[in-house]
Amino acid sequence: MKAFISVDLEGMPYVVIPGHLNLKGSLYGEARKIATDITLVVAEELYKNGFELIIIADSHGPMVNLLVEDLPEYVEIIRGNLRPICMVAGVEDCDVALFLGYHAKYGTSKSTFDHTYSGGSVHKILVNGIEASEFILNSYVAGEYGVPSILVAGDKQLMEDDVKTLTPWVEQVVLKESLSRLSAKSPSMIKIKQELKIAVNKAVIKFNDNSVQPLVTATPVKINLTLKSSEQTDAVSLLPFVKRLGGLEIEYTSTNMVEAYNSFQAIVYIASAVSSSMRMMS
Repeated sequence: MKAFISVDLEGMPYVVIPGHLNLKGSLYGEARKIATDITLVVAEELYKNGFELIIIADSHGPMVNLLVEDLPEYVEIIRGNLRPICMVAGVEDCDVALFLGYHAKYGTSKSTFDHTYSGGSVHKILVNGIEASEFILNSYVAGEYGVPSILVAGDKQLMEDDVKTLTPWVEQVVLKESLSRLSAKSPSMIKIKQELKIAVNKAVIKFNDNSVQPLVTATPVKINLTLKSSEQTDAVSLLPFVKRLGGLEIEYTSTNMVEAYNSFQAIVYIASAVSSSMRMMS
C-alpha cells in the first residue's frame, strides 16, 4: 500500500509570524524543522501500519521546505513549484491521503495566516457552490482519483469549519488554536507526536474497515472565484473559458476536478503576475 502526505506550513504548531514562512525568514529554519519532525512521525507510523511507500508532497510556497537529509528508505518526496495538481502532486497513485500543517480559508476569524491558496490573489473560491479551503480543494482532487482523505492536522478552526462538516470520517489533530492572525496556542511537541501516532492508527483502522470515503464533487465542476483586485480580474477574464461576473468575481466550468484545479492554479499565477507588474509600475 502507498500513502500520500501533503505538508503545508501555516497550520504547523508554533508557526506564527511571517518570518517562519519564507526562504529568507528569520525563523524559517525553525519552521522547517518543526514540519519535518511532524511529517516523519506520521510517515513512520504509516509504515508500521503496513504502508510500504509514503509519498510526501512538500506543498508550501516554493515547496522546498522539508529537510531531506534523514529521510527513511520508504519515503519519496515531491519538491518544487510549478507542478500539476500542485499541493497534491503524487496523490493519484496512492491508497490514502493525509494533510499536515493545514490552515483555515481566507477571512476566518482568529486563524493564523488565514488564506486560500494565494494570500495575494484569492478572496474566495466556490466548488459547485461550496466554499473551499485548501484542504477541501485538495481532498476533492484526491477524491477524483478514488483516494480518501483519512487524517488532517493543523489549525483548530479548519477542523470546526470544514473538516467536521464535509469530511466527518477524517481523523483530526489540532496542532494550534489560533488567538489571532499572528498568534496561537500549541501543545508541547511531545504531546503532539503522541496524538499524531494515535490518530494515524485510528485512521488506518477506519480505512481497513471501509469507514472512510473519497470526497467527490459533481461533474462538470463549476468554479466561482473572487479575486483580490480588479486588475487581476481584468487579466484572467481574457481567458476564453472564463466568464466575468463583476469587479472581482469570475466563473468557469471544467469537465472534472483535476482540470478545474489546474485551471485555478493557472489563473492564480496570472493574477499574481499582474499584481507584481502593478508594483513595478508604482
